[in-house]
Amino acid sequence: MTAAIEGKPEAPVLFSTEPTDCGHLIGIMTLNTPKSLNALSVEMCQLLSQQLEQWESDEQVVALLLKGSGDKAFCAGGDIRKLYDSMSINAPLPNPYATEFFGNEYSLYRQMHFYSKPLILWGDGIIMGGGMGLMAGCSHRLVTERTRFAMPEITIGLFPDASGSWFLQRMPAKTGLFLGLTGAMCNGSDALLANLAEYAVASSDYDAIMQRLKQSNWQSLADSTDKCHNRHHNSAYSIVSRALAAQPVAELPASKLATYWHPIQQLMNSGGLGDIDALLQSDEALAQIDKEFSEDSWTQRAVATYRQGCPVTAALTYALYHKVTDLSLEQVLYLETNVAVHCAANPDFKEGVRALLIDKDRNPQWSRTLAECLSPEGQEYIEQHFTNPYTKGAHPLGDWLSDTALGNEAVR
Repeated sequence: MTAAIEGKPEAPVLFSTEPTDCGHLIGIMTLNTPKSLNALSVEMCQLLSQQLEQWESDEQVVALLLKGSGDKAFCAGGDIRKLYDSMSINAPLPNPYATEFFGNEYSLYRQMHFYSKPLILWGDGIIMGGGMGLMAGCSHRLVTERTRFAMPEITIGLFPDASGSWFLQRMPAKTGLFLGLTGAMCNGSDALLANLAEYAVASSDYDAIMQRLKQSNWQSLADSTDKCHNRHHNSAYSIVSRALAAQPVAELPASKLATYWHPIQQLMNSGGLGDIDALLQSDEALAQIDKEFSEDSWTQRAVATYRQGCPVTAALTYALYHKVTDLSLEQVLYLETNVAVHCAANPDFKEGVRALLIDKDRNPQWSRTLAECLSPEGQEYIEQHFTNPYTKGAHPLGDWLSDTALGNEAVR
């Protein structure tokens, strides 16, 4: 191991390697800020990106595993305190720190999605926001009986970012739209159903799984003539899949999404956002859709979160869900950058963070009602979030796309 990989114990991300029985290496990346539930910072994104690049070109490293330190969380979102401090009344649009924060975060997600080696997620504990973006970028995701995941941005006046627009769209029966609007907290079984995980293991299985990976026949890679970087054809991915599939399947809590997919689908297809809102605001209407669904404490918490949440977030979530249907991952991340930077300049995000994390009064004063968001003037305000606020060549993700990739007006 080199000194660069060993790192310092207090570093926000730790890097190490585990030797396999046949002489290869498995890279281990550990998010190391347990006091903040391993919330992602700019520095953490940069460290991860640099190490991914280094290990990608190291032929000895055959697979990578990403985990969080402590026993509470893998990653509970982004470290938004510094972002909050940058959102002053006089901050320019685009805000330079918001550009740095979201630019580094979203670039990391893209790097992970197109990575040429298996990325294994140890998804134990809480996973929210930015952690969900990391989860979505991994090729092999393990969840446990302690896994709890959510996209709770409606509580802070942001929107389901961190590639959330992309992976929420890919969940079955419009469950992704429901999770984006309500910030509902889900479990490991829900992650399996929602295409966010592949393997159910016990939280005590980490050492056994590492042992299986180390004992795998990585020597067969050297004998393979297949150098394709496509995940579905690269034999390294098959080796990891076989090792993880050999681990006994753990019993996880029952999936709420599986239990209630039909009322959720009915609710999310009831009309436009105004129609969905009318149902979510009415206990009686929800009971008419499905009495069990309306009486479940899980549903009640989700509905309460929606009712107390930011109307602008609800409008952005709904608009993005329908805008990204036919967009690539890169187009989605580009569009999310625009929306995120606009949110950093508009009042609700700052107010939401203040109420939840700064003053902790949990009493945010949102700038608009949903009815105002749905008015012609409000619709114009929502649409402004999607426009590119950067001058030509300055967009942090601009080198990914052509000027017309999101339509003629999308890129200046």
